[in-house]
Amino acid sequence: MAEDTNFGRRQDPPIQNDKATVRLPMLLGVTLAGGMLIGATFFGGAKSVNTIGRGYTKYKEILQLIENNYVDTVNTDDLVDYSITKMLEKLDPHTAYMNPDEAVAARSQLEGGFDGIGVEFNIYKDTVYVVAPLAGGPSETAGIRSGDKILKVNETSLTGGKVDNGSVFQALRGKKGTEVRLTILSKGEKAPKVVTVTRDRIPTYSVDASYMIDAKTGYIKVNRFSETTYEEFRTALGQLKQQGMTQLMLDLRNNPGGYMDRATSLADELIDGNKLLVYTNGKDTRYDRQTFAKIAGQFEHGPVVVLIDEGSASASEIVAGALQDHDRALIVGRRSFGKGLVQMPVQLSDGSELRLTISRYYTPSGRSIQKPYVLGHESEYEHELEARSKRGEYFIADSIKNDPKLKFKTDNGRVVYGGGGITPDYFIPRDTTWQTNYLGQLYGKNIIREYALEYAADNRKTLEKLPFAEFNKTVNFGDEQMAQLVKDATAQGIKFNEKEFARSKKYIQAQVKAYVARYTYQRNNRSGQNNEFYRVMSDADETYRKALTLFDRARQLERGETLSSAKK
Repeated sequence: MAEDTNFGRRQDPPIQNDKATVRLPMLLGVTLAGGMLIGATFFGGAKSVNTIGRGYTKYKEILQLIENNYVDTVNTDDLVDYSITKMLEKLDPHTAYMNPDEAVAARSQLEGGFDGIGVEFNIYKDTVYVVAPLAGGPSETAGIRSGDKILKVNETSLTGGKVDNGSVFQALRGKKGTEVRLTILSKGEKAPKVVTVTRDRIPTYSVDASYMIDAKTGYIKVNRFSETTYEEFRTALGQLKQQGMTQLMLDLRNNPGGYMDRATSLADELIDGNKLLVYTNGKDTRYDRQTFAKIAGQFEHGPVVVLIDEGSASASEIVAGALQDHDRALIVGRRSFGKGLVQMPVQLSDGSELRLTISRYYTPSGRSIQKPYVLGHESEYEHELEARSKRGEYFIADSIKNDPKLKFKTDNGRVVYGGGGITPDYFIPRDTTWQTNYLGQLYGKNIIREYALEYAADNRKTLEKLPFAEFNKTVNFGDEQMAQLVKDATAQGIKFNEKEFARSKKYIQAQVKAYVARYTYQRNNRSGQNNEFYRVMSDADETYRKALTLFDRARQLERGETLSSAKK
């Protein structure tokens, strides 16, 4: 799966935590990006000038010797990048170096938009399909629709085995105002057509969904803390209040973090007075900071339930920690990632970037959320989530082993722990009953998404006449549709496994319905939210469904009353 906008963020829960999943909070957990002293003051001080000078001289001599005398031709830029990366491995796991391309890609994850044509695409059978054009964007304006095949961009072919996400991004993105000619083949048409699209600024969004679950309960899902997160959240919160919201479910699951100031601003909307939200402490006092609540937030009173899991990191943990320490919200789910180190991004002269750890952040009660690590043992740190799984922490609350020496208290005297993520007030195990190897293969070849896209295209006229509420009540995908999906999967080389299919069937049906809802109703949504998708999938989301029953506990917490055991 790939996307030219953030509409297509992966909704499918991973079957397992691979290295990329584990490293995601490291790459995106950028905090304190603004208001820092960068430049001469950062490098100032004469304490270690002599030591640094000797090291620089030695390093320069070695590079010069390699360049002039080594038997084979070498790329010294690659050597420099490699040596920097290996050097930083002696530091903490979150200090990182990125070459210019990596730095641009990482920054774009937190920016408010990019220049492009405004489509989400999917590569299937070596062909680029339009999953959905951005509502009101340049592609929709040019008449491009879901299900269209993009055969060529200008004179560059986009078919065949060499097509990948990177080549499509490179072809579609470009400076605002520039034109690009797309050769499109629409469903039901025999001949392709050429469509000219004028690139524009394409907004990206960090609030995935915001809607009323029932007459009093609002739901907001935040996928990261980017440039626009606070404004998006504030708008969503205001709209839900106008619809009668008196209690809020805030979903921070799989949110890897982002800008700290956006996280504290979000927390400020929910926490009253001038209470401490977070503070930082480092070797250099210039990087010590205390952040307090300062505004009259829109929802400072009323029950709040916050959902977290092992994918919630950095800025997400700032929010969850502040709300927990002030007894403002009931934290529900599984223990968060445990990233409490603050990185300062320093852009280097060639466009590369150093993200240097300068301090630790602490929750209002004094907790450091950073999980333990050993310098130079990055591999162990990267596999820590895997270790949690092996000891049963995702399934049994008592498997969470908090350090009794790192005991702190909330405003109302509840015991909380530091030293390794936010431990939820109410534990909900991971649901793996539907996870099978067969389902993983369907994800791997985009079978579910492609089937849903084709179904939505084939039934567009009928579906568009249905209000979403009626669609959600009446449209279901039974044995006939599942048989066709299995047939499609078999044609793509996926061997049918009846037992595994039976285990995953209900989840597959929910996924198909959710994607069909998204393809049908999203084109009218200009806020970038996937409300219909999440509404459908909520029925298959055990954590979501259980959290709905816990608002009495959240209300009890807000009143300062004693809670019963947090463990299930």
